[in-house]
Amino acid sequence: MSWRPRGSRPAADGSPLYFEDRAEAGRRLATLLEHLAGPNTVVLGLPRGGVPVAAEVAAALDARLDVIVVRKLGVPWQPELAMGAIGGSDVRVLNQELVDALDIDERQIDSVERDERRELDRRRRAFRGDVEYPDLSGAVAVIVDDGIATGSTALAACAVARAQGAARVVVAAPVAAPPAVEALRTQADEVVCLGTPDEFGAIGVFYDDFTQTSDAEVRRLLERTRGGVERGEDRPD
Repeated sequence: MSWRPRGSRPAADGSPLYFEDRAEAGRRLATLLEHLAGPNTVVLGLPRGGVPVAAEVAAALDARLDVIVVRKLGVPWQPELAMGAIGGSDVRVLNQELVDALDIDERQIDSVERDERRELDRRRRAFRGDVEYPDLSGAVAVIVDDGIATGSTALAACAVARAQGAARVVVAAPVAAPPAVEALRTQADEVVCLGTPDEFGAIGVFYDDFTQTSDAEVRRLLERTRGGVERGEDRPD
C-alpha cells in the first residue's frame, strides 16, 4: 500500500512506517531487539493488542512470552491522573510525591485500588487462568505494545516489572508518540521503536489490519509460543 500516515518518516529498519498487521510489526520490531536475545529475557505483551506483536518478538529472540497485566490508580477526583499502578502478586506502586501534594489518604487509595484490583483480577483470569505470574527476579523484561500514544500503561508496566524484581526493563513498540518516548526514558533502561512520528494520531492509522485482539487470541498465542506457560481451555470472552 502506497499510503502513509501524514508526517511519518521511514522506520528505523528503512521501510515505510506502516504495517500490514501486528504480526508484521512484531517481526520488524524484533530486528531492533536482537541484542536482548538470551535465556534471561522475558517478553511481556501488554494485553491485548501488544501480545501478537510480543509473540513475534519472543519467537525471534528465542525468549519466553508472557503478559503483564497492570491497572492505573487514578486520583479519586481526577481518574485520568495517575497516582500509581497495581500489578500481579499484589504489587502496588505509588507516586508518593503526588499523593502527598494532593493530600490523598490511605483510605482513598485503598478504595481506588479495590475497584482496579477487581478488574485486574478479571483480566488475569481471562489471560492466564490459574497460572501464576512469571518470576522476573534478575530478568531482562521487554515490555511490548502495538503502539504507544500517551505511555501511561507502559509506565505502569515498567513500575510493576521493577517491583517484581526485573534487573533491566526495556519498552518496545512499532510506533510511539515522541512525548511518550521521553516520559518512558525516565523509567525504562531502554526504549525501542521503529518510528516516532511528529504528528501522532490514533495507533490504528499505522496498520492495514488493526482488528481488536480477543482474550481467546491472547491465550492461543501464549499456548502456541515455545516456552509459554500452559493454560486450560478457552473461556468465553
